This record gives sequence, structure tokens and C-alpha cells, in this order.
Amino acid sequence: MKIFTSLVATAIASPLFAQTNPGAPDLPHPATTTTVLDAILKAGPVMYALLALSIFSVMLVVVYFMTIRKGAVVSSGFMATADALLRKHDYLGLLAVSNRHGEAIARVVQKVLDFTTKNPNADFQQVRDLAETEGTRVASNLNNRVTYLADIGMIAPLIGLLGTAIGIVRAFTALSADLGTARYALLSRGVSEALINTCAGLAIGIPAMIFYAFFRGRVQRLISDLEGAVTHILALLSVQQGGRRSERTPVLLEDDF
Repeated sequence: MKIFTSLVATAIASPLFAQTNPGAPDLPHPATTTTVLDAILKAGPVMYALLALSIFSVMLVVVYFMTIRKGAVVSSGFMATADALLRKHDYLGLLAVSNRHGEAIARVVQKVLDFTTKNPNADFQQVRDLAETEGTRVASNLNNRVTYLADIGMIAPLIGLLGTAIGIVRAFTALSADLGTARYALLSRGVSEALINTCAGLAIGIPAMIFYAFFRGRVQRLISDLEGAVTHILALLSVQQGGRRSERTPVLLEDDF
């Protein structure tokens, strides 16, 4: 009975003594004092580059959602206005409307109409070539914009791998040093740094590639819509140019007679 009483007293008194004894060392408990943010910030200087890449990729995704959309490339309102003005032969009015709109199709129409008004005797093939060149330039611009996400998707894992290599070097350096029991703490810190950098690089690269694939598909659909809109505009111009030619032909024949 005395032995049982002494064991219970020891079990109750030992944690209290550990908490109240001023001479006991204050050892941090990793599970309660170390957070994920602390671990990330202590994972070496490479993590700052990865954090900058993550912020930049999020900004790109937000901007692409706002700008890479159908209304920014081909809008139904502009197409309806362009169709009505072209049927009325109001090229100057359509040119003014194109200058006020920021859609990609408006820029193509503005280039075409600016060329036709300055060169009224230009061949229709030249007009078509100009429209195709401008449309290709707009399409290349859209494709080049989304490649930034692909670049981040490839660069981020490589930067994470650099941090991994640095962490492994620190771990083996601590393991080979004669520091007693402290080298195991340094070893675990180096391994932790290596793993955190690897995870951070993959956590940034994988979503960047996913969003790149998403926006690349959207860009291809928008380019198809742009091609269809440009073809419609050129078809109207071709019909009107053919009509003007047929109207001028009888006059030339009468002059010949």
C-alpha cells in the first residue's frame, strides 16, 4: 500500500514539478509551437523565390480570367453593329466604332478599314492578306500570354529542386560534423528544408500547368471565334467590292462605244 501511494504521488507531482520548476529547461514542443508558416519561412532562401512565383501565378490567373474571355475578343454587340454599317456602306462610321471598342475583332476591322479608306483602288486579295496578318498577330499574342503559366509550371519545380539539394547538403554537413547530439537536430532541419522545398515547387508548378491547359483551350476557342468573325467581315466586303465593280463595268462599256 505504501508503494502504491508513493507511485501515485510521483505520477501526480512530476508534471507539476516540470511546469513550475524554474530550473527546468524550457524545451519547445514542435507540435504546438511550430506552424506551417514557420516551417516554410525556415526552409531556406529558396522559399522566397517560390513565394514570389506563387503570388505572380495567382495574379496571372486572375488577370486571365478577366481578359481572356469571349467579350474581349469577339462581342455580339460589335458584330451586329459592324454588320449593319457594312450593309449601309458606312465605312467611316464603322471605323469610328472600331476605334472606340477594345475587342480583338475591332482592332482587325480597324486595320482593314484604315487600309481600304487610304487605298480605295487596292485589290481585295491585299485586304484579305492584311486581315489574315492582323488576325494571326492577335492570335499569337493570346497564345504567348498564356505561356507564362507554362513557364512557371516548369520553373517552380526546378527551383524547389534547388532548395532540396541545398537542404540535403546541409543535412549531410551536419551529419558529418562532430557536434554531439546537436547534429541530429541539424540533420532533421536539413531534411525538413529539402522536403518543404520539394513540396512547395510541386504545389506551385502543378496548378500552374493545370490553369495553362485550361486557358490554352479557351484561347483556341476564342481564336476560332475570331477567325469566323473576320471571315464574315471579309465576305461582306467582298460582296460589296464585287457590286461596285459590276456597277462600274457598264459605264466603261458605254465610254468605249
